[in-house]
Amino acid sequence: MVSMDRVLAFAAMSLLVIVIPGPSVLFVIGRALAHGRRTAMATVFGNVLGSYALVVAVALGVGAIVERSVAVFMAVKLAGAAYLVFLGVQAFRHRKDMKAALTHTPTPTAAGSRGGDLRTVADGVVVGVTNPKGIVFFAAVLPQFVDHAAGGVAGQMLLLGLVPICIGLVTDTLWGLGAAAARGWFARSDRRLSVVGGAGGFAMIGLGVTVAATGRAE
Repeated sequence: MVSMDRVLAFAAMSLLVIVIPGPSVLFVIGRALAHGRRTAMATVFGNVLGSYALVVAVALGVGAIVERSVAVFMAVKLAGAAYLVFLGVQAFRHRKDMKAALTHTPTPTAAGSRGGDLRTVADGVVVGVTNPKGIVFFAAVLPQFVDHAAGGVAGQMLLLGLVPICIGLVTDTLWGLGAAAARGWFARSDRRLSVVGGAGGFAMIGLGVTVAATGRAE
C-alpha cells in the first residue's frame, strides 16, 4: 500500500511537471483550434489512455529499457514527432473545410461520427505513448516514490501513476475547452476560420519538429 505522504509528494512533483506545457498540451490545443471542442475532448481522452499505457509499461519493466536505451528512446521520440507532423499537414490541407464541419452536426449514433471519434482517440493515444516528456517522467521519476520494502512494486506504480493522469486530465481538458472557445470567435468569419485551421496545423507541425530536435533529457 502506498503511504499518503508518498502520494502527496508525487502529486506535487507531477503538478510541477504538468503545468509546464509539453507535447500533449500543445497537441490538444492544436486539435481544438483546428477541429473544435469534440475533437479536443476525444484527444484528451486518448492522450490519457496513452499516458497510462506508459505507466503500465514502467510497472512491467519495459519503461526502464526505453529510458536507458538511447536508440529505443530516439526511435519512439522520432515516431511521435513524425506522427505530429503528419497530423499537422492534414489539418493544414483541410483548413478550408472547417466551415462545413461547423455547419454539419452529425448525430452521435452515426457510424461515421463514431469512427471519427475513435480515430481521434487513437491519435491521442499515439501522442501520449510517444511523448518524450512522459517517457522520462514515468521511467525516471515514478519509481523513486515507490516503497520497495512494502512489496507490490508494480501495484504501487499503477496506483501512483493515476495521480498525474488525473491531474493531466483536468488541465488538458481546461486547455482544450479554452482553445475551443477561442475558436468560436474565429468561426464568425470564413477567413478567420481558415487562418485558425492553418495555425492549428502549423502548431502541430512545429511541435513535431521541436520534439524531434529536442535533446534527450537526463
